[in-house]
Amino acid sequence: MNRLFTNICSTDINKSKKFYMDLFDFRLNFDSDWYVHLVCPQNGALELGIIDRNYDLVPKHYDGPANGLYLTFIVDDVETVLLRANELGFPILQEPRPTFYGQHRMLLSDPDGTLIDVSSLLPDNDQ
Repeated sequence: MNRLFTNICSTDINKSKKFYMDLFDFRLNFDSDWYVHLVCPQNGALELGIIDRNYDLVPKHYDGPANGLYLTFIVDDVETVLLRANELGFPILQEPRPTFYGQHRMLLSDPDGTLIDVSSLLPDNDQ
């Protein structure tokens, strides 16, 4: 395998692009009216695609809201992301809380309903 990244089907590419760029500091690598490719400036191997769910390349059975998956973003400090999400008006589904497996975790939803897990390691945890 040479590369793996996720593509999200979106009803509003610009709104989704803004969500991921504003909340996680992704940078725009490619931008069109039907597809957007984002990369993480700190690590170019971290990529995210957003495709218009009504575009011909998306099979009709898969053009609905995301179901059965969620995206996890591991960050240095989940509280910083919480503050930014609140400033930007993104709805929080679950406030940050410690987990039994050693992470501090919050949940929110992207503009198309994809579940977003934002986590950071709890102190003294090297998982």
